[in-house]
Amino acid sequence: MSTTSAKTQARVMLNKVPEVTVYFWIIKILCTTVGESFADYINETLGFGLTNTTILFGVAFAVTLFFQFRLRRYVPGVYWLTVVLVSVFGTLVTDNLTDGHDVPLWFSSTFFAVLLAVVFGIWYARERTLSIHTIVTRPREAWYWTAVLVTFALGTAVGDWTIELTGWSPGQSVLLPLALILGVLATWRLGATGPVLSFWVAYILTRPLGANIGDFLASPRSEGGLGLGTLGTSVLFLATILGVVVFLTITGRDRTENVRADEA
Repeated sequence: MSTTSAKTQARVMLNKVPEVTVYFWIIKILCTTVGESFADYINETLGFGLTNTTILFGVAFAVTLFFQFRLRRYVPGVYWLTVVLVSVFGTLVTDNLTDGHDVPLWFSSTFFAVLLAVVFGIWYARERTLSIHTIVTRPREAWYWTAVLVTFALGTAVGDWTIELTGWSPGQSVLLPLALILGVLATWRLGATGPVLSFWVAYILTRPLGANIGDFLASPRSEGGLGLGTLGTSVLFLATILGVVVFLTITGRDRTENVRADEA
């Protein structure tokens, strides 16, 4: 094996994020649903208030992210706990702007879209790639989690703005992001868009999809929902996330090095 090949293999073995498989998207959507329902449960049902809830989950996210950075490889439990917490925190960032400071959703959507473009621009200028298959250094991991946080805030703003403009019921609101994600999948399969662009667009769109699913499940039947409540929805989805993460931990189905070995 050449020195270059050895270095490439070492980088792959240290990749800090999972392979993009069907399991990835399942857990991602589940996390976004939890981000919506659990934030609402802590804030509204338990009466913590928007500011206190944001501080609580901001600290929890920072602590978990610290341990994520300390790891030398992808560990499903730590990685997906970080995603769950960043989904809640990202949701609360937008909710604070909207409900706490009366910032219009169109402004939040525009602001986070521009901010995400800046993050991607600097990330690419410094690293020459936006691919998640090479998150092998701390700078790249820092850019990755910064982008993830902004996508959750952006997805929340865009999703809420869409509902504000359309007045759709919780069930109807699921259809638009779902259709857009299927459109992204189709353009990727046809070769019209590259894998990196397709991934990040779909990543943004799963936020309003998951949030709208959460609203549909939690909302009372009188409002077009299923009436599970924010606690019931959160518990259901957290349990499902835990089950899938345990499965991935045991099988290693989403480890980048395992996928590369199968392809070799």
